[in-house]
Amino acid sequence: MSEFRIHHDVNELLSLLHVRGGDGAEGYIDLLQKHRTPYVTTTVSAHSAKVKLAEFSKTPEDFLRKYEELKSKNVRNLDPLVYLLSKLCEDKETLQFLQQNAKDRSESSANTTTTTSYSVPPTSTKMSMQELDELRKKLGNVTASSNPAEVTRKMLRDKHNKKNPTQPNPVFPNWVYDRPALIGDFITSPTPAADPAVAIGTLPLPSQEQALVEDLLFVLIGVDGRDVTAQPVLGRQNRSFIVDATLDMSIKELVNRILPVASYYSTITRFIEEKSSFEYGQVNHALTAAMRTLMKEYLILVTQLEHLQRQGLLTLQKLWFYIQPTMRTMEILASIASSVDKGECMGGSTLSFLHDRTFNYTGDSQAQELCLYLTKAASVPYFEILEKWIYRGIIRDPYSEFMVEEHELQKEKIQEDYNDKYWDQRYTIVQHRIPSFLQKMADKILSTGKYLNVVRECGRDVTCPDAKEVLYTLKERAYVEQIEKAYNYASKVLLDFLMEEKELVSRLRSIKHYFLMDKGDFFVHFMDLTEEELKKPVDDIVPPRLEALLELALRMSTANTDPFKDDLKIDLMPHDVITQLLRVLAIETKQEKAIINAEQADVALSGLEAFSFDYIVKWPLSLIINRKALTRYQMLFRHMFYCKHVERLLCNVWITNKDFKEYSLHSAKWFSAAFALRQRMLNFVQNIQYYMMFEVMEPTWHVMENNLKTVRAKTRPPQHVSRGEFNTF
Repeated sequence: MSEFRIHHDVNELLSLLHVRGGDGAEGYIDLLQKHRTPYVTTTVSAHSAKVKLAEFSKTPEDFLRKYEELKSKNVRNLDPLVYLLSKLCEDKETLQFLQQNAKDRSESSANTTTTTSYSVPPTSTKMSMQELDELRKKLGNVTASSNPAEVTRKMLRDKHNKKNPTQPNPVFPNWVYDRPALIGDFITSPTPAADPAVAIGTLPLPSQEQALVEDLLFVLIGVDGRDVTAQPVLGRQNRSFIVDATLDMSIKELVNRILPVASYYSTITRFIEEKSSFEYGQVNHALTAAMRTLMKEYLILVTQLEHLQRQGLLTLQKLWFYIQPTMRTMEILASIASSVDKGECMGGSTLSFLHDRTFNYTGDSQAQELCLYLTKAASVPYFEILEKWIYRGIIRDPYSEFMVEEHELQKEKIQEDYNDKYWDQRYTIVQHRIPSFLQKMADKILSTGKYLNVVRECGRDVTCPDAKEVLYTLKERAYVEQIEKAYNYASKVLLDFLMEEKELVSRLRSIKHYFLMDKGDFFVHFMDLTEEELKKPVDDIVPPRLEALLELALRMSTANTDPFKDDLKIDLMPHDVITQLLRVLAIETKQEKAIINAEQADVALSGLEAFSFDYIVKWPLSLIINRKALTRYQMLFRHMFYCKHVERLLCNVWITNKDFKEYSLHSAKWFSAAFALRQRMLNFVQNIQYYMMFEVMEPTWHVMENNLKTVRAKTRPPQHVSRGEFNTF
């Protein structure tokens, strides 16, 4: 952030908070610039800050619930914000000030609402038939798509298609979603099942156990049993089951211990089927594929249990014994599925969640190994996009998951852009898509691809010689080193390309010749040739004539040896230097539109005040010598050019003063020379006052004025000149 932007933001913040007195904005700006080192919020400090805010809050449960919700959605900078709020709670003076400020603002807004409420015209509450039909259609669409998963899919699809109209997301046929039997989850029959002829509670215990084992094997693979049935799921809730009430209590207790596995299976199955849609991205596709592989292992276990049951070797106790190791795995998978679904995670946010979950299971080796397997599988498509970006400068991100986002900007507009829009906005970082384990390297990843992309757009194929497959690991140093190598290679390639092939130094030297007046003889020739033309008002100047005189001056001076002299052009600005400076400082602020929309003042600029050079720079040098840099050169040049003009005026005054002393006091030539001296001195003073340099030149002016007064006092005017005319000098 530039110093000007910091100054602007601090002033705006102080005005919004109605802060008066103190050191003002300057004191706060100095503090901000001295303490720009980023603070890293640790897990311990974030937890203590969360506890402190919960104690300070009037509704701690709501606060913790909201915190967990934002945490599950992988909201960036949540912990630093909570830490900052906890510090504000400790500072009673600041807290009191903020409370008073909020109270004052609410009162002022209430007063404003009260005063303006009487001037609001009454609105009609009747709806036309057309509006009623549209509302009915919308309600019908919402009712038809009451399934939250379907609504989410449609929203994601519409969002992607709106952003990328040329590459819409592919869509599965409707029968994929309309046939629930394909999902593998519990199917609720439209007609209730008939009551059994004999209640299971009336059977002996061995028969009850045998019947329940068979029911549980069906329930574990998503099919309702006779005495154990699944309840319908509303939204994203977990599946619950109903067990026959007449069942023996000991058997019922054992059944209730096994049923959570079936609930986990239902959650995982629904997650796999939902996230396999195209709208959820390749990372979620890879995650669901890994989960599907684990679910195959689970189904194999159920098949083996069924084989034992058909042989008469499976009891409820054995079923409970065999299912216990799988229960932990299913619980972790269901927890991950619920969290990813609740947080609406995609791409980098999914990887961040899996990475954090893997680290949270540090003490549980089995759970950590399972999460590590899922994270490695889910990170493969993301790292494939990363490899193409850091090794070749190409983005292939069909589902908008990668941390770097591409925008459609034309590089030909760099010459007209004052705020580096192309370089800053063609490729940008999307914070919520950055995996937490790549957060520190995000800027280098962005720069690496940008460097290679610049060289690629110049027609050169670049591939990093150190390109290796990037794999997820708990040891971040592995892929950090690979990113560092790719960054160093991209920096070297771009630097060599600009310095050697595009001759960047020669270009900068050429700009120095003209904008910083490095070629003195060229400017002498040029100002001698164009002085009379530039004294005219801007509207009376013919630009082709100035271009011809510029070319003539270039050919007559040492600038003729410059190989880039043909890129120098003439530009007559519509406003003076001060206005140009104010317009540049107002970019991306509230004052920008006001300055642009304001009516131009009728200020008659001369050619000398409006004259400036312009320079044609082609891609890729236009990234460095862009419009922003050229505008700075132009403002420096306009100031120096006018100073050069004032210097020439001063030299003319000095020469005329020397010539004036050669003539006799009583001759007509003396009168003409004195009149010319006076006119040149007045012209000189007017020009130096334009740049507020009169105080610098004031001693010289006083010396000349005293000389004239002495001459008037000691001499008499010529015979053809009256005393009144003589005293006007």
